[in-house]
Amino acid sequence: MFDLADVRVLVTGGSRGIGLGIARVFARAGASIAITARTAEPLEKAARTLEELGAWKVSIVAGEIADRTSAHAVVEEAAAALGGLDVLCANAGIFPEARLAMMTDEELDTVLGVNVKGTVYAVQAALPFLEASGRGRVVLTSSITGPHTGFPGWSHYGASKAAQLGFMRTAAIELAPSGITVNAVLPGNVLTEGLADLGEEYLATMSASIPLGELGTPEDIGHAVAFLASREARYITGHALVVDGGQILPESAEAVAPSTT
Repeated sequence: MFDLADVRVLVTGGSRGIGLGIARVFARAGASIAITARTAEPLEKAARTLEELGAWKVSIVAGEIADRTSAHAVVEEAAAALGGLDVLCANAGIFPEARLAMMTDEELDTVLGVNVKGTVYAVQAALPFLEASGRGRVVLTSSITGPHTGFPGWSHYGASKAAQLGFMRTAAIELAPSGITVNAVLPGNVLTEGLADLGEEYLATMSASIPLGELGTPEDIGHAVAFLASREARYITGHALVVDGGQILPESAEAVAPSTT
């Protein structure tokens, strides 16, 4: 329904998980893609996958998105490699567990640094390129955790994901005169490498709590991002799109239990 073949896309945190799923969707559409992560080795592996899927061009840039200087260097290098930038997928994020009573300053600062500051830094660095594009798109990867739900051990993560949406709404207003839209996707439980490590029993329990009866895939999130990045989505900005199979809908586990009648 929409064409992304001539789009130049940067995906932060694009070497694995949801970020790689987003990049895969753009690759299948023939976009030119740059992916970033902290280290080069996983990026090189991911780049080979994207090239096989049909990406017009793939570039990799290693750097620390939570550091302002590094974030600007990463974005500038990616834009130089692609010949510009049309879409920023600010996806990089971390979710270490820390119970509130025991949370350290370092744990709090690290999560807020990557998830909130990293988002802001990436958008700031991308602005000149998105303005020059004439059709700039920013899509943030937030979460249902924080904006809609909570989970023990993730109070700092939930706070960071809610903060991204507060940033999104004002950024959307400020950047609208430049023709840049700013939106977010809010994934529910998605079957990534990190989630798979929690074991089959956990995965089965989580699947049972979702009305559609299964965990999402990274590509499910990627398709939503691709739509928000398209020309057809030009009139959507400041919007948070939940992509969770209905996970936030039930009042209790009984609401999605199999019917006995």
